[in-house]
Amino acid sequence: MPFTPFDDQGESSTVGGLTVENGSDRIAVYGQMSITRDRRGLDDARALKDVLDAIVEDLERQPDLAQEIGTGLNTHPVRNPFA
Repeated sequence: MPFTPFDDQGESSTVGGLTVENGSDRIAVYGQMSITRDRRGLDDARALKDVLDAIVEDLERQPDLAQEIGTGLNTHPVRNPFA
C-alpha cells in the first residue's frame, strides 16, 4: 500500500522496527531499526526510502510551506496537588 503523507486517517504503519504515524500537519517516526547487510536489510532500506521520498515529494509540492510550525503543545504552569 503506498504511503500518502499528511493524510490523517488515524493510521500508523511500520517499516522495519519503526512506527510511522501519519498526521495532518506532522508525521511521527519512532522506534528502532537495524538495516542489515543482506536481502532483508535491502528490503527494509527500500521501504524506508519509499516513505521518506513520499514525504519529501509532498513537502516540495507545497507552494506556501511555512518555515516552521509550532509544536501544537500549549502548556501552562499547574499547581502541584501534592505540595
